[in-house]
Amino acid sequence: MPINTKGLIPRAWRVIKRVFIFLFFFQLFYLLLLKWVNPPITLTQLGSFLSGDGLKRSYVDMKNISPYARLAVICSEDQLFPDHDGFDFKSIEKAMKHNQKSKSLHGASTISQQVAKNVFLWQGRSWIRKGLEVYFTFMIEWIWGKRRILEMYLNISEMGKGVYGIEAASHFYFNKPAKILTRQEAARIAACLPNPKIFTIKPLSPHVAARAAWIQVQMGNLQEDPDIQKLLQ
Repeated sequence: MPINTKGLIPRAWRVIKRVFIFLFFFQLFYLLLLKWVNPPITLTQLGSFLSGDGLKRSYVDMKNISPYARLAVICSEDQLFPDHDGFDFKSIEKAMKHNQKSKSLHGASTISQQVAKNVFLWQGRSWIRKGLEVYFTFMIEWIWGKRRILEMYLNISEMGKGVYGIEAASHFYFNKPAKILTRQEAARIAACLPNPKIFTIKPLSPHVAARAAWIQVQMGNLQEDPDIQKLLQ
């Protein structure tokens, strides 16, 4: 018996449209909620747990994070963080030129982009994921603001094998809460961020030792910047 396909495509389109509308409003609600509430888990954290790396984390408010830790990650990862709208186009252009000539890939993700990727998306380099990253970066810049973005970054970033967030890292490496991290300790944690599974703090890798020293110099140079000072108070 032949299948009557008349009207099948319009019905399928209505279903797809409803699904997209639902997903749009769901993600918007979740994005608004995360302005005040921490995510229960991220895909990266879930992957870490399922792969056997474990999951150590403990969310803390900005007031319970040392100003040195806030300053260190800005100096290490995104020195223009207070000034841009989520994207550092000069760094992106520079990285693209490097990647065209070299087999070693350089990234140019801002703190905002890293938060958008790690909170809402999965790891990878597909164009679909990159497009969604642009969208979520724009939205968190618009809805959350810099202070919440930085707070979220310090709470969900991987800072060791299975170690997520500054509080868990502080206890794991230095047996103390993040609120009382010293300048040197904060710089060492920030130094491992590009690849914390390779750039280790315990034992202290040569890369982390050298980069931490550089970060401390940058901290001295940038700590009096008025826009950065607002994020340290």
